[in-house]
Amino acid sequence: MPGKRDYYEVLGVRREAPDSELKAAYRKLALQYHPDRNPGDKAAEERFKEAAEAYDVLRDPQKRQIYDAYGHQGLEGQGFSGFGGFEDIFSSFGDIFEDFFGFSTRRHSRSRSQRGSDLRYDMTLDFMDAAFGLETTIDIEKYEGCSHCAGNGSEPGSSPQTCPQCGGAGQVGRSQGFFTIRTTCPQCRGAGQYLPKPCKACSGNGKVLANKTVSVKIPAGVDTGSRLRLSGEGEAGAHGGPHGDLYVFIHVKSHEFFKRDGSDLLCQIPISFIQAALGDSVEVPTLRGSKALEIPKGTQHGELFRFRNEGIPSLRTGIPGDQVIQVAVKTPTNLNKKQEALLREFAKIEKDKLSTKLKSILKGNNVKVVN
Repeated sequence: MPGKRDYYEVLGVRREAPDSELKAAYRKLALQYHPDRNPGDKAAEERFKEAAEAYDVLRDPQKRQIYDAYGHQGLEGQGFSGFGGFEDIFSSFGDIFEDFFGFSTRRHSRSRSQRGSDLRYDMTLDFMDAAFGLETTIDIEKYEGCSHCAGNGSEPGSSPQTCPQCGGAGQVGRSQGFFTIRTTCPQCRGAGQYLPKPCKACSGNGKVLANKTVSVKIPAGVDTGSRLRLSGEGEAGAHGGPHGDLYVFIHVKSHEFFKRDGSDLLCQIPISFIQAALGDSVEVPTLRGSKALEIPKGTQHGELFRFRNEGIPSLRTGIPGDQVIQVAVKTPTNLNKKQEALLREFAKIEKDKLSTKLKSILKGNNVKVVN
């Protein structure tokens, strides 16, 4: 996300700032740049949005951990794209604004405009699809705006009417001494309106359950636990409010040959003790085909070799990790007589070499050698 300022810099707090410090810093900026206090000031609007985005990330432990480790690119890899506009901010932080300012700052309160609910979808991917990414579609069931009433809840030809008790304010007041106490209107329940003729298709809810096919772009390098955010693909909002978001949670199947360690790939290949002793060239599967691995003479069981940049692309940088190959030296079985005879001759030579070496070591340490 080029061009974005550091979130800690935006809020003017330390990187280790606790939640209370974050909240206080956001309160100060929200008061200063609130659009109602700066009508028509585009710069103030941008600062208001910027502060809200920074606070939204840093107050969430999971988002904050990703941001601290990988910055804006890490959040982008997880599908985070910030707020779409003021309605998203007021919907997400409605309760917080009320705590800060002592009154509701939600706009269009007479229509009870509310953001739609977020949805979750769990997606299982093959190992290779997770490594290289793909574009696919998913089918989800969600509440969408009713087409019969255009989402307003009233039968065609009729429309919502202003509540006569509260005059459309959604609240009624009663005097108590020098103060006026305002509470939710009992007749319209805060809507400010009522429906003389509720829509028959949605029973006045303004929303109906529907099936939708959604396109999803899976970035290369996702792993189990990765989360993608599809902005606006959640359920429809109430009374003209914005849609919620759809969160896709990734689960990756295991692979029969490869194992994953971050962006690195781990694998094990068997070689014979002859190959280990004399050296050889063997073909090793990689994500992108096969590649020759040179086994040097005298290779030991468990030794590690590395193919640079043959691993999985990093979600943060796009640069592939490495492929780490461990060799497993296999002991031969079911030997024929000739093979067994050759090995016995080899063993005798090895035994004589080891015996000579051991005697040399013992003499060097002034230990008496008994023949």
